[in-house]
Amino acid sequence: MTIGLRVDVDTFRGTRDGIPRLLSILTKRHVRATWYVTLGPDNMGRHIRRIVRPSFAAKMLRSGAPSLYGWDIIFKGTLWPGPIISTRLADTIAMPHREGHEMGVHAWDHHRWQVGIESLTDAELDAEIGWATNALAKIIGRDPTTAACPGWRCTDRVLSLPASQRFVYRSDCRGVAQPFSPLVAGGSINQFQVPVDLPTYDEGVGRGAGADARWNETLLRLIDDGKPHVLTIHAEGEGGSKADLFADFLDRALAIGHTFEPLCDWMGRQPSGVDATLDRGNVPGRDDWVCVRR
Repeated sequence: MTIGLRVDVDTFRGTRDGIPRLLSILTKRHVRATWYVTLGPDNMGRHIRRIVRPSFAAKMLRSGAPSLYGWDIIFKGTLWPGPIISTRLADTIAMPHREGHEMGVHAWDHHRWQVGIESLTDAELDAEIGWATNALAKIIGRDPTTAACPGWRCTDRVLSLPASQRFVYRSDCRGVAQPFSPLVAGGSINQFQVPVDLPTYDEGVGRGAGADARWNETLLRLIDDGKPHVLTIHAEGEGGSKADLFADFLDRALAIGHTFEPLCDWMGRQPSGVDATLDRGNVPGRDDWVCVRR
């Protein structure tokens, strides 16, 4: 099967270190992907406040967050404002684009979006999308055609914002991997959604000796069912301490005949689904609601 591959880049460190490392892994295997990048301040360390929530603490422990993401990410933006990623690392952000990969908007302030999606005003959310879109357009020399909300935290309100209409398609939800047009109040939006169906490393990895090896076995089993799939990896994980693990997964998947491609190409191979609604739901391994296809 051909698997849609997207790379989420959430942080300064993931941009600086993860993009070049992942790009090298993919280039050596002639694989391209869709990269969703964060452009504004890296305030991800502020998520540490959520450690009091048992579900979030359990996820941090299960995925080995400090070793997976690094201590500089854990505390970024806590004692002082986080660095503006697109200002400091514009050339690094442009690397996948120069190699023929698809580039998309993930966020301006990833942390602010995840925790504020319900409290920020329409104007504030629209501004977040606009700032990120303009910053990426400046880096790659043209308007990006796709976007993906941080943490799959999306609502009908977000899809109806003016800045959201700048994209050809979005990937904001979880569910069966089939493109569809989302239904919102007032009708459907003429903008395809591409759901992500496969679990991410931090959602699905177990604990204890051999957990990583079992994770690759799990992924290989999931994609070997003859159905279309979309996989999300992270520059902070698969482009960091799990780079060798991801490279092993790719080699094994390619050896048995699977292929990987950007979402823009993957969409063209799939039948268009019927209109569907978006709603709040839960995904195993995540501690809060995500946008799901109904």
